[in-house]
Amino acid sequence: MKMVMAIIKPFKLDAVREALTATGIEGLTVTEVKGFGRQKGQTEIYRGAEYTVNFLPKVKIEVVCDAAVCDQAVEAILTTASTGKIGDGKIFVIDVDKAVRIRTGETNGDAL
Repeated sequence: MKMVMAIIKPFKLDAVREALTATGIEGLTVTEVKGFGRQKGQTEIYRGAEYTVNFLPKVKIEVVCDAAVCDQAVEAILTTASTGKIGDGKIFVIDVDKAVRIRTGETNGDAL
């Protein structure tokens, strides 16, 4: 099993969710996060005063899937979340040793 973790722009969330659903992924976790990378924040104007926002709003998506589906999930996120501009985000793939569904006690692939 693999965990695919993606940090993307918030307005791309619905499109990415639909693309992941099309690949057969049934569940995901979404967290609103803030961060910065090469983008280094951005300058905004509020009530005539200019200020710098160092941490930009992003969305973190976490999906645990079979290793066989992992590459399809990464490709779906990559093609859907890309705008071609700085700040599009990152995708991380992590090994998952064990998964347990709390309600039924099912483990690993059955718990997904």
